[in-house]
Amino acid sequence: MDGLLNAQQIETFRSEMLEMKKNIEQRWEQNEHFGIGRAFIQESSGELSNYDNHPGDNATELYEREKDIALNDHAEEEYEDIKRALEAIEKGTYGKCEVCGIDIPFDRLDIIPTATTCKDHSPEQAVSTDRPVEEDVLSPPFSRFFYDGEDVVAYDAEDSYQDVSRYGSSDGPSDFYESPDHYNDTYINSDEQVGYVESFENFIGTDMEGKEIKIYPNEEHEQYEDALDEEGIMTTFGDLLPYEKDPYTAKDEE
Repeated sequence: MDGLLNAQQIETFRSEMLEMKKNIEQRWEQNEHFGIGRAFIQESSGELSNYDNHPGDNATELYEREKDIALNDHAEEEYEDIKRALEAIEKGTYGKCEVCGIDIPFDRLDIIPTATTCKDHSPEQAVSTDRPVEEDVLSPPFSRFFYDGEDVVAYDAEDSYQDVSRYGSSDGPSDFYESPDHYNDTYINSDEQVGYVESFENFIGTDMEGKEIKIYPNEEHEQYEDALDEEGIMTTFGDLLPYEKDPYTAKDEE
């Protein structure tokens, strides 16, 4: 055979694959193909009926069954690859890519002796992006109804989570860098404004035309005033000049 491999190397790979083939056959004989031929759950667990079993126990048995099926599928695929490579040795084509015909590097065969293609023509070129269907609603958090960064002030999924988490979550006071002042503050973004953007929207109202501005004293209004007094400013964006110097409420006149 022409190529990168000599007769001794080919024989070494052949002996290695025969040993791999024998090990798989022995495992199948010992565990009856991972118990695939036995009925679920009765034969595999020795139960006459699973009617009176706890759902959690049934779920455990289901998980073990799924694992056995996956292991058996993996073993069958490996077994077929071994048979394919041994047939290539018998035909005198082992060590050459069955697609393009170029020599398969020795390092590749040393790691995967069952390889019958070069790396460029390997059947598994891309990493699968298929994900479990439940991830459509479980991750990433709030992805389907999350409007941060958008020009939307609607009540979104994050707001809904915050409303629920205030009644308890896996986070506790010990998880915070700073000790909260009140139990109602022991959840993520507890200080976030819900239902409005600017603080003054919570205590200022107007008529339908945006006129007749009126302040409704409440706790939020007191907190707003206290924050301004603490900073020594008139508004959150700084002091306002007297009306005589800057009539900021009047329209500019040409």
